[in-house]
Amino acid sequence: MIFRAKANKALDRAEDPRETLDYSYQKQLELLQKVRRGVADVATSRKRLELQLNQLQGQSTKLEDQGRKALALGREDLAREALSRRAALQQQVTDLETQHATLQGEEEKLTLAAQRLQAKVDAFRTKKETIKATYTAAQAQTRIGEAFSGISEEMGDVGLAIQRAEDKTAQLQARAGAIDELLASGALDDQSGMHKDEIQAELDRISGGSDVELELQRMKAELAGGSSQQAIEGGTGQSQSQQQPQDTPRFDKQ
Repeated sequence: MIFRAKANKALDRAEDPRETLDYSYQKQLELLQKVRRGVADVATSRKRLELQLNQLQGQSTKLEDQGRKALALGREDLAREALSRRAALQQQVTDLETQHATLQGEEEKLTLAAQRLQAKVDAFRTKKETIKATYTAAQAQTRIGEAFSGISEEMGDVGLAIQRAEDKTAQLQARAGAIDELLASGALDDQSGMHKDEIQAELDRISGGSDVELELQRMKAELAGGSSQQAIEGGTGQSQSQQQPQDTPRFDKQ
């Protein structure tokens, strides 16, 4: 049952309705051809019977004429012989006429059947072409819709590949984040020797901050020392200029 189900599914997938319709139409044409050939055979047999009937009727007419001539000549014996032969031929003519009527009836039946079959074949051909055109249009519309919606078999494979790549990327990112957290918390040992524990990291941060503060205080002291020296030099020059007029001797007018 499983094998039949799978085989039926495979056949249904491989089946093309257009090919099936063309095959059925071809079979109907072959059947119509056989019917026409049968009509032709019956017509041929009927024609042969007609030829034989014509020959027998000709012979019967000839014997009748011979009997009349023999009777006119006083040869009753010859006339009787001619009429006896004519009677035998008349029986054959009767049998051939019966066969001819039978064949003519069969020919008419086959001709009518061929006409009906021809009408059915023509109707099937019209319907077949309509179905094929509709199927082709539906197939093209389906392919266009699948191409736009991305649900075709090819696009489905591409979508699955993209989805797998995104899943793997997210998994790697999550793993990298987890490893960083474990390294930062000290749950994992840093084999490279670059990892430091929290206490050492805090001491390094404080030491770095102290160095910055010391450097800042030194720069402030240098700036403050430079300003004091400039102030001292400026004050000395001003006192000298103020004392110089006092040391200069003044002469009174006499």
